Amino acid sequence: MKIAALTVGVIGTNCYLVSDEAGNTAIIDPGAQPEKISAYLEKENLIPRMILLTHGHFDHIGGVSLLQQRYGIPVCIPADDAEMLTDNQKNGSAVFGFPVTAVTGARILKNGEEVQAGKLKFVILHTPGHTRGSSCYRIEDALFTGDTLFCGGVGRTDLYGGNLSDLKASVRLLADLPGDFRVYPGHGESTTLAAERAANPYMGRNGYDTLF
Repeated sequence: MKIAALTVGVIGTNCYLVSDEAGNTAIIDPGAQPEKISAYLEKENLIPRMILLTHGHFDHIGGVSLLQQRYGIPVCIPADDAEMLTDNQKNGSAVFGFPVTAVTGARILKNGEEVQAGKLKFVILHTPGHTRGSSCYRIEDALFTGDTLFCGGVGRTDLYGGNLSDLKASVRLLADLPGDFRVYPGHGESTTLAAERAANPYMGRNGYDTLF
């Protein structure tokens, strides 16, 4: 399995291209600049098989429509965020001035469901808080956390569907996963679950009183 990260859009969203040895590729959170994503796919001879969305905010779905049309591939989104694909108020694009073309016909995913692209098998883990449907995708030793968990922090909860109590519970759920994972967040640098357990105050292992 190979993982490539492209930073797209003015907010600097991490779009991940996850591929198997045959080039079958899942595109995670193509938030903007679909031409940049397509160019990378073609340069590396990768075959797009599906689009996986961690949640429905505009900076994670902005490039979906064009890529969906260009490649004819399915789009998968957590169930509770499906409404955001067609509502520019709820996905935030109207508020921030980045109109998003509505995405239709998406496959709705539930907690624990598995999706496959070539030899890639992803399991969706519902981690609400940043939005109602915010979810992570787990594959092998990698965890794609969207805006639930960042290196040293967590996502905001002041937009549509956000809930701080839910987010804290979701982060504790991630902290309790067995073993270690490479963590690929929606923004910023990658990290590991072990590192976040040790230093991220939101993980519940150490509080602010302990760290500071």
